[in-house]
Amino acid sequence: MDLPARDGDGYLVDSSLWTPEIARAMAAADGVELDDVKWAQILKAREYYDDQAVVPPIRKFSKFIGADQKDMFKLWMTGPMKPITKYGGLPKPTGCV
Repeated sequence: MDLPARDGDGYLVDSSLWTPEIARAMAAADGVELDDVKWAQILKAREYYDDQAVVPPIRKFSKFIGADQKDMFKLWMTGPMKPITKYGGLPKPTGCV
């Protein structure tokens, strides 16, 4: 699959092109496996963004999905909001992630 244009951080230049298939292809290209738990978090972030029109900080997002922040950091092996928003076709999170 040809991926749409991405910026230097790997985010879609045109987020309207996002599809689940593109998300999975982006993750694969980055060497990231999207298991069911990660995929559920990505979809929840999209839901949050659709409702609130903002990317939530990790504290608010972990509370929103009922997950422990520490577990999320372990799962993603990094600040969770960056890959969640990147593969979710959402804007980059601002501030500390």
